[in-house]
Amino acid sequence: MAAWSSSPSLRHLLLLRPRVPLSPTCLAGSFSRRHIHSHSRRRLFSSASSSTLTHGDEASTHADADGVVDVNPPRGTRDFPPEDMRLRTWLFDQFREVSRLMAFEEVDFPVLESEALFIRKAGEEITQQLYNFEDKGGRRVVLRPEITPSLARLIIKQGKSVSLPLKWFTIGQCWRYERMTRGRRREHYQWNMDIFGVPKVRAEAELLQAIVLLFQRLGITSSDVGIRVSSRKVLQAVLNMYSIPEHLFTEVCVIVDKLGKLTRDEIEKELMSTGLSSEAVQGIIEVLSLKSLSKLEEVLGSGVEAVADLKKLFSFAEQYGYADWICFDASVVRGLAYYTGIVFEAFDREGKLRAICGGGRYDRLLSTFGSEDIPACGFGFGDAVIVELLKEKGLLPDMSRQIDDIVFPLDEELEGPASSIAFSLRKKGRAVDLVEDKRLKWVFKHAERINASRLMLVGNSEWERGTVRVKILSTREEFEVKAGDLE
Repeated sequence: MAAWSSSPSLRHLLLLRPRVPLSPTCLAGSFSRRHIHSHSRRRLFSSASSSTLTHGDEASTHADADGVVDVNPPRGTRDFPPEDMRLRTWLFDQFREVSRLMAFEEVDFPVLESEALFIRKAGEEITQQLYNFEDKGGRRVVLRPEITPSLARLIIKQGKSVSLPLKWFTIGQCWRYERMTRGRRREHYQWNMDIFGVPKVRAEAELLQAIVLLFQRLGITSSDVGIRVSSRKVLQAVLNMYSIPEHLFTEVCVIVDKLGKLTRDEIEKELMSTGLSSEAVQGIIEVLSLKSLSKLEEVLGSGVEAVADLKKLFSFAEQYGYADWICFDASVVRGLAYYTGIVFEAFDREGKLRAICGGGRYDRLLSTFGSEDIPACGFGFGDAVIVELLKEKGLLPDMSRQIDDIVFPLDEELEGPASSIAFSLRKKGRAVDLVEDKRLKWVFKHAERINASRLMLVGNSEWERGTVRVKILSTREEFEVKAGDLE
């Protein structure tokens, strides 16, 4: 006890009083009558110019006046208790299996990256949403808001040691300080698939195949979800028609990416504020309102590269067999500055959710980091919106816990043999829960809770005969098996 009272910091770390009320059962044997006197916690601030990182939510980041710490995660973030972790693991397994089927290799990168990697061109909304700060060595770092720049960094680092084309995928956590809505959090996990070294539209066709394949594996149909497709070159062609300077392209992209989120009047005002003429603004909006590829061809002409790329992609879609999933929508430009060609995003046809995933071609990304460009395209597919969609459609799988066997010694002196049996079964690949110091009635209830297939009772009389009593829980069938024959 002397060590306890002389080490208040240990006490602070171990004792938490939840802010939510607990049932009497939960309170039994808990630390509920003690609470933490928390150390003052640093406020984390998020902005492109700040040197510290914050959530800006005082209720989530500070202890109460009486010293009780809020046990909820910071606003916009999540805990993953076992049932949620099972769902996350299942979804990630789906991502990985589709990637395997498409012959992609998995890679990974640090969540903490250099800030310079994500500060590209003025006007990108993402640069205002960074969790960025200065580390103890005086370096400007950031919790990555997206994954593609990390991928580009690794490719530059690998240099000529990699052979093209590259087909890589990753599943990583991303951070953005943004307004939260359904399916949008300040941290999320994202499945990225990217192809480097393929300049033709075949690469985009492959990526769209992967997205459709995932939807099909999840039970989602083309009547549930569609994929809007366009090209950044469409907007570039329109700007050329009105002799709009090249340096305004990125700023215009960021604004028109808000089509559908802001009213037409608001979009027009933002475009006018860049110095565009009223005629140019009307022309841009009219073209970006087109939903027909043939109409676009009438406006821009068949010789325009954007039209040729899109026609080729739709031809591939017919050949792959997913033409009913995709549609042309000139308003799709995507908000990131590095896109250069085909762009796309998946959406739920009922319009209840934000974009499910999105991506496109970015042939000139590497040169922004001082390297030689390689043609590339890819997409990001977050974990949050797809789960909302699966809930909406009643397609979430049963995520109940499932254990193969429970091994239970009926007497304390049989704990050794029970341990040996559990170890033997685990070596054979079975998931085994070794339970001790419980009543048999509790064990049966526990078996039901965790969906155990078998219960193995190690009793004195059976063990003297070298056997174990096995109960098949689904049928209630019961029999004895020699300990060495257990499978």
